[in-house]
Amino acid sequence: MSSTVTKALMLLEHFSEDEPELGLSDLARRSGVDKAAVHRMLGAMAESGLVEQQADSRLYRLGAGVLRLARVRETAFPINSIVQPVLDALSVETGETAHASLISGRALANIATCESRKGNRVSLVAGEVLPYHSTASGLATLAFADDKLIKRVLAAPREARTCFTPTDAEEIRTRVDTARQNGFCESDQTNEEDVHGLAAPVFDRTAKACGAVSVSTPSHRMTEAQKQLSIAAVLRAAETITAGLGGQRPREYAKLVDRHLTGRD
Repeated sequence: MSSTVTKALMLLEHFSEDEPELGLSDLARRSGVDKAAVHRMLGAMAESGLVEQQADSRLYRLGAGVLRLARVRETAFPINSIVQPVLDALSVETGETAHASLISGRALANIATCESRKGNRVSLVAGEVLPYHSTASGLATLAFADDKLIKRVLAAPREARTCFTPTDAEEIRTRVDTARQNGFCESDQTNEEDVHGLAAPVFDRTAKACGAVSVSTPSHRMTEAQKQLSIAAVLRAAETITAGLGGQRPREYAKLVDRHLTGRD
């Protein structure tokens, strides 16, 4: 894919539920691309319906073309109808916010969420991009994904989201190795303050991780009993989603999870 096309499509990643509309100058600043070039890219994507510009505010937003493609994708390869019921059950079982993410190009995108019913809860935005290095979902995915993904993540700049965020390459590798040994990943306040995450990988048909399912809990509410409950629940949820999407767990990973859930060596 040409660098121009890549840069154009990466502009779409800056739109979210929190910021559904963005201006030309803002997109140029965030993407690091020349303003004139961004204007040309947006014009080309507007012609295909991927973005549209508001006549009054001149702000850009995702176009109807994205919705059409999303519907085609969901009809041909259903995901939401499989994932959402599992997340709903996971949230009820743990009492906390559950969410699932999938590898989307160069990013890990949150595709579905079920928020806790508690007043004090963790909230996530649909379509939010999750950093690989600072989230439980990202590290759980890296632990069982293709090695090329790990190399790419370690070669890219890494932002310290909190004072607990691992940014050193060796530290990230250590956390990935730990997740690989455990079969799940635990991260406490590494992406957001007072947020504790537990995540397990979701696998595709090649037995490589294609994403993760996670439970996010306010750190001050995380007890050892809650942790063990959430770990078991998220492992079962990941297994259910993997099967629903037609994926398969690696044999050794399946044995590792089974031992954890049954308590037998």
